[in-house]
Amino acid sequence: MLTYIRKIAQYHELLYFLFVREVKAKYKQTVLGVAWSLLQPLSLMVVFTVVFSLFARLPSDGVPYALFSYCALVPWQFFAGVLGRGAGSLLSNQVLVQKVYFPRELIPLSVVAAAVVDFAIGVALFMILLWFYSISVGVMTLLVLPVFLIQCVFVIGLIFLLAPMNVFYRDIGFIIPVAIQLMMFATPIIYPLSIVPERFRPYYILNPMAGIIEGYRRILLHQAAPDWTSLGVAVIISLAVFALGFAYFKRVEFKMADVM
Repeated sequence: MLTYIRKIAQYHELLYFLFVREVKAKYKQTVLGVAWSLLQPLSLMVVFTVVFSLFARLPSDGVPYALFSYCALVPWQFFAGVLGRGAGSLLSNQVLVQKVYFPRELIPLSVVAAAVVDFAIGVALFMILLWFYSISVGVMTLLVLPVFLIQCVFVIGLIFLLAPMNVFYRDIGFIIPVAIQLMMFATPIIYPLSIVPERFRPYYILNPMAGIIEGYRRILLHQAAPDWTSLGVAVIISLAVFALGFAYFKRVEFKMADVM
């Protein structure tokens, strides 16, 4: 693995080029540019607050529902955005894949790097919201970093699996948006994990995003340690998905150009 990391590091300039190009392409010919990275979760936050807090009266673990939902929407948008763009990244760069030799995984990795920019902007706004609602930020906030790392491992593993699959089976590109929508309701975004019946919870937390989202909330909104059980499950499954995705990617890496 260290040898592989050193190999990727040799192509850091290409990775940076792909990252910059991805950021520019994402907001090309838009009036608001990167402001869309704020408007998407903010608009959902407003809708969710009205529908699920004012109308449905869903619980929000003792914090304002706007904060409760936005805290989950920022990492969810990161996850959904990477899957949406990452799965089609190899196809959208097929000329590069067919004519130039380089580690092909740099392409989906550049999508992740570009999404980190949006994530950072979303987190910055979230910190402002915490200040507005007079919620203090302490040293426990640093635990967000390993939670984010777990999320990155999970989502990178998924796109290492899905991006090449999308080259061979174009149906994947149609399945992913539907799967993202369904998965959103199977993740504690509009509701807290606490309302999931205890007998179903062991199965529920098999979704790694459940433990990850709950971890963000406990750390940022309550300055508490994450639930180690659900986060531990997320770690194990994320590592397994990464290993599976990486192995599949390397196995088909040199076959993709022939079918594009």
